[in-house]
Amino acid sequence: MSQFRLARISLILAAIGLNAAPALMTGASAQTAPATPATSAAPTKPDTVRPDLYKLLEPGMIKGLIDGKKFAEVQEKVNAAEAFANRTPYENYVIERMKFALASASANDAMAMSSLEAIINSPSTPAADKPEFILAMGNMQFNAKNYPKAIEWMKRYMADGGAPARVRGSIVRAYYLNNDFASAKTEVLAMLAESEKAGKVPPADDLRLLATIAGKQKDMATYTATVEKLVASYPTEELWADLLHRMYGKTSFNSKLQLDAYRLETTVLKQMEAEQYVEMAELALLAGFPIEAKKAVDAGFAANVLGTGPNASKHKSLRDRANKNAADDEKNIASGEASAAKLKDGTGLVNLGYAYVTMDDFEKGIDRIEKGIAKGGLKRPEEAKLKLGMAYAKAGRKDDAIKTFESIKGTDGIGDLARYWVMWLKRPADTAAAAAPAAAPVAK
Repeated sequence: MSQFRLARISLILAAIGLNAAPALMTGASAQTAPATPATSAAPTKPDTVRPDLYKLLEPGMIKGLIDGKKFAEVQEKVNAAEAFANRTPYENYVIERMKFALASASANDAMAMSSLEAIINSPSTPAADKPEFILAMGNMQFNAKNYPKAIEWMKRYMADGGAPARVRGSIVRAYYLNNDFASAKTEVLAMLAESEKAGKVPPADDLRLLATIAGKQKDMATYTATVEKLVASYPTEELWADLLHRMYGKTSFNSKLQLDAYRLETTVLKQMEAEQYVEMAELALLAGFPIEAKKAVDAGFAANVLGTGPNASKHKSLRDRANKNAADDEKNIASGEASAAKLKDGTGLVNLGYAYVTMDDFEKGIDRIEKGIAKGGLKRPEEAKLKLGMAYAKAGRKDDAIKTFESIKGTDGIGDLARYWVMWLKRPADTAAAAAPAAAPVAK
């Protein structure tokens, strides 16, 4: 989870107006001689401060001392003010305000929180101000890593009429940092649901937090669903790699789809591992797509992950084999047209069409795949539609590709592959513009 810390006290004070001394109201006796603190009579009018107490806490003087960082002098004056007997609630309120200003300037968090709680509970505090003070207390408790108290104060803020949107993100993080993952998950799910209901893209930080919580709880279904949402709105190489590798790891994933999975992976990632390039090339050769195999090998060599290390000779042997078969396929592909057309089902036409796609002859490829699907009799019709969708995507026919992928059904991994292709095609414009070519082109 990314670092999350609320504003320091000084920033909170600036926001709620507690970093300035309050205007002290004095009664009619303000001009009389000061009495000693022990015997000074309490003022007879509400919201007033005795003159002798006022002299200790005169706003301009206190502000000048604080600005000059003369914190010890301010503390002495506060101590003297607290020695007065018979203090009224308003006088206590004024003293706590001064203590809070001192605490904020001197970074005394403990005193600041004690004073702020007294201010919140004071009958002299304007009712309209209390929610902001309560929110400030929640923020300070969060920064002090007292997460249960932070949650308590933030909930009080909402109960007292504060805007939930201002604290829900803080509450869910407080739950998380307090290791209450169940409550954190409940809160963040509610936040995300509200964003989606409002038609807004869920915030990336909230999605990342949910993914982290799900990981802590070993809730892989929620984790994967959340990573999908992150990939859809905030795609990165790391997220795509995580998502695809988790797809491979599902017990329901059909290994026969591994080549199709690599076709997506080489599209969305700039580079794969050496073993993946090798496996993709071997699978493509086995499936009868040597030009695709050549592209995979060429991409691996271009990325400097093939042709080096202890398996360098094997990589070169694979490259030679892929090059030879690709050259033969280019020479003979046209001769397969008649035999593919004579077959009772459309499998031959579909495979022939995708072979043309690997050669970047998208018009011919799409035509043959469409005819093969229309002919019918396919053992795996959803895989044929997947090939057609990929052909449309490679040809730049985005809308046709999306429509085709969205029609694909299946629980063996093909449904995931189709959805992920749609996510890639619908990715945000800024990431689409920056997308790198998937593989090296076939040398002509």
